[in-house]
Amino acid sequence: MLRRNSFRLPRHPASVGLARRRVRDHLADWGHGHDDPALADAVLLVSELATNVVRHGPLLEREFEVAVTALADGSCLIEVSDEGQLEPRLRLVGEWEESGRGLHLVENVAAAWGVWSRGRHGQTVWALVLAPT
Repeated sequence: MLRRNSFRLPRHPASVGLARRRVRDHLADWGHGHDDPALADAVLLVSELATNVVRHGPLLEREFEVAVTALADGSCLIEVSDEGQLEPRLRLVGEWEESGRGLHLVENVAAAWGVWSRGRHGQTVWALVLAPT
């Protein structure tokens, strides 16, 4: 069975915690236990992707969208959409830099991730978390 939920949040730092909570609650309601590694990874990924929107999204954008999809095999797809036009990219980060590691974390936790263009309406950054085997 496929289950999906999406919601919009204000582009504000407090929304990152709310996005984590909403994704955790949806996945728990759909049968992912609190000790499920897929749940923990999905929450971590939505935190990183929402933080990127809040920190680097278009200044005039007031909201962004988060979607979580639970797939039949227990995998999870996380999507975070905004109106930004600049595709996020991994970058080299110096040892003493305090930021810039979020997409490296996404790269290492997600089974796959990428960016879908929505044309003049921005982009969606997605990440797939596989069910434990």
